[in-house]
Amino acid sequence: MLKISGLQARVEQTPILKGVNFVVRPGEVHGIMGPNGCGKSTLARVIAGDPTYEVTAGTVEYNGANLLALSPDERAKAGLFLAFQYPMEIPGVSIGNFLRSALNTRREEPVPPLEFYGFLQEKLKELQLDEMWANRYVNEGFSGGEKKRNEILQMMVLNPSLCILDETDSGLDVDALRVVSEGVNSMRNAERSIIIVTHYERLLEYIQPDYCHVMLDGRIVKSADGVDLAREIDARGYESVRDEVAAGAL
Repeated sequence: MLKISGLQARVEQTPILKGVNFVVRPGEVHGIMGPNGCGKSTLARVIAGDPTYEVTAGTVEYNGANLLALSPDERAKAGLFLAFQYPMEIPGVSIGNFLRSALNTRREEPVPPLEFYGFLQEKLKELQLDEMWANRYVNEGFSGGEKKRNEILQMMVLNPSLCILDETDSGLDVDALRVVSEGVNSMRNAERSIIIVTHYERLLEYIQPDYCHVMLDGRIVKSADGVDLAREIDARGYESVRDEVAAGAL
C-alpha cells in the first residue's frame, strides 16, 4: 500500500528526514517510535502532503501511484488520513456538518442527512461520546483528550485505507487511551493499514502492531515483528539503540 524509498525532506533548509525506507502492506499495523526531534511527525506530515516540508530526494508510492505528485486534498480523497498531534480548532463549524461535508467529497452521491446522522450516532456510541457531540464546534474548547477522540471519530466516519496517527496518545488519561484504542482496533481489517507514531510503548500495548520501528536522526534504524521492540525501548530507553548504531550493529 505504501512504499517509501530514500526519502529526504527539510524545512527552512534544515534537513529532517535523511533517507527513510519504509514499506506498509494492506492490513498491517506499524508502530514508529523515537525521541523528540527524530523526524517521526515530519514523516507523517510529508506523507500527508504538508507544504511546510520540502522533499529533496526519494520516492513515496501509494497503491502504486506517485503520492508526492498529489495535493493534500487529493491524497485524502484517495483514502489517506492523518490524525494530528495538535488538532486545530474550527469555531463556528459543527462536527456533524464538518464530517458530512468531508465524507461527501469521497462519495459519488451525497449521503442523505438523516442517514448520515444515524450513522454518526453509532460511531459516537462506540467512542462513548454524547449524542450532542455532533453539535459542538470542531475542537473549540475541547480538552486534549477530547480532541484526540474527535480525531478518531473523523477516522471512523471517513473510513480511510491508510490511517496515520501522529502521537494520538499524548494528553490522554488511561480511560481515554483505552476508548481511543478500542476505536482504532475496531477499524483493523485485511484492507486497511495503520501507522502509529508515538513516544511511548503503552499505546502499542493496546493496539498490538504487526511491526515496530525505531527512528533516530531522520532514519528508521531498527525494526522488528510485534510489540517486543517497543517493550525493549520502554525498559532500556533509546540510548540502547543509539549504542547499537554507534557500534555498527544496525
